[in-house]
Amino acid sequence: MDVELVKHSARDADVLFAARVSTKGEASLADVDADAEASAGLVRYLMRDRHGSPFEHAVMTFYVSAPLFVFREFQRHRVASYNEESGRYRRMRPVFYVPAPERRLVQVGKPGAYDFVEGTPEQHRLVVDRTQQACLSAWQAYTDMLEAGVAREVARIVLPLTLYSSMYVTINARSLMNVLSLRTRREDSTFPSYPQREIELVAEQMETAWAALMPVTHAAFDQGGRVAP
Repeated sequence: MDVELVKHSARDADVLFAARVSTKGEASLADVDADAEASAGLVRYLMRDRHGSPFEHAVMTFYVSAPLFVFREFQRHRVASYNEESGRYRRMRPVFYVPAPERRLVQVGKPGAYDFVEGTPEQHRLVVDRTQQACLSAWQAYTDMLEAGVAREVARIVLPLTLYSSMYVTINARSLMNVLSLRTRREDSTFPSYPQREIELVAEQMETAWAALMPVTHAAFDQGGRVAP
């Protein structure tokens, strides 16, 4: 999973002036370049009492390359703007996701109370073999249709969810915290989450980039049990 921060307007100070306009009005303009470290208490207060709107003024755009099934999970959040590579307008690339040996394969437990454990070598070989077979067959069908003159938007219907695509995601810090609260697994989270590992790999890279931009806000998010304000 590849994630790249391509542009941003995101600083801890952005949270401060947005919050202070409620009490200072036009005088909050003096806080646009405020020292966020000196005002970490205000950030923690906003996070703790879930005054979330000031965090919406910090915005990031990420480029993400991942399998289609990861995108479908991500877009369920409906809290970001997305533009994705289109199989209608370009020929897709024959790049497919195949689980690595360390990918846990066996689900233990029932919905709402389950975990994943290591699979056997035999199970991993089965997953790899069948995935490769399905992808090769689907790609052959796709290229056969294209070569026969079938439109790309029709030929693409046979391609599997393991196909890689790319998209831009523009998201504010509040919405990103919502995503991270659900798509990363942390033992110290107030509300435990059990994300699919592939989308967690994307979320972890986004969090690393965001934490570097807004360390005070990220620390408050962690200290508050990773609950989005």
